[in-house]
Amino acid sequence: MEQITSRSNALLRHMRRLGSSSSYRREQGEFLCDSPKLLEEALKWHASVLTVACTRGMVLPPLPEGIRAVEVPEDVMSSVSPMKTPQGVVFTCRIPAMELPQTLTGRRYVVLDGVQDPGNVGTVLRTADAFACDGLLLLPGCADPYSPKTVRATMGALFRSDVWLCTAQNMAQVLKRSEIPLYGAALRHDTVDVRTVDYSRAALAIGSEGRGLSEEVLGLCDQTIRIPMEGRCESLNAAVAAAVLLWETYR
Repeated sequence: MEQITSRSNALLRHMRRLGSSSSYRREQGEFLCDSPKLLEEALKWHASVLTVACTRGMVLPPLPEGIRAVEVPEDVMSSVSPMKTPQGVVFTCRIPAMELPQTLTGRRYVVLDGVQDPGNVGTVLRTADAFACDGLLLLPGCADPYSPKTVRATMGALFRSDVWLCTAQNMAQVLKRSEIPLYGAALRHDTVDVRTVDYSRAALAIGSEGRGLSEEVLGLCDQTIRIPMEGRCESLNAAVAAAVLLWETYR
């Protein structure tokens, strides 16, 4: 295994920038992951792993040919890892194509509108994966799905899920072309109980906790839906709302 001891090494500088800069990730087409568990998931689901860095004594799973593997001291790992307590392994992966296809052939999708918290975006993706969702559409204003915090929150679901970036209008055109109705979690004149809707094919739109769905996305919804709850509660956390809705579609 290749040995690197200098924090100023070009590879380690590259990894640090991947962990800290969304624009650099897009420019390079790569993202940074942290932890042996995520590495196992990435390899299991055939993610395009490019480089693995680990500390001495870490036992790595068998790496396919072509993956660069390097060993670094613990203090150098601390300078590269995006976590406060590094777990001894960081690695980079190629970012998959994120352009929304012309049509969607699956049954259920989630649309996030302005959900800025990386933990929420990652948790929604993890939940969507658990409840057989076919993809996640991120509208402008959402957290970067490939930031270290988001990736960590997905718990590996990112490696086996489709994630697309698109505008609201592009999203609406593709859903219409695919004959998939868009149900928005919001209150409007046509709002119905989530338990009364046919989810055989559907896209669920969820907005941020602060403002909910934007007027633009609301105007594109075929129907709005609500989760029954006590009147004293105004709303739920975006990830929690997504979990309730996705469970209902799965049920």
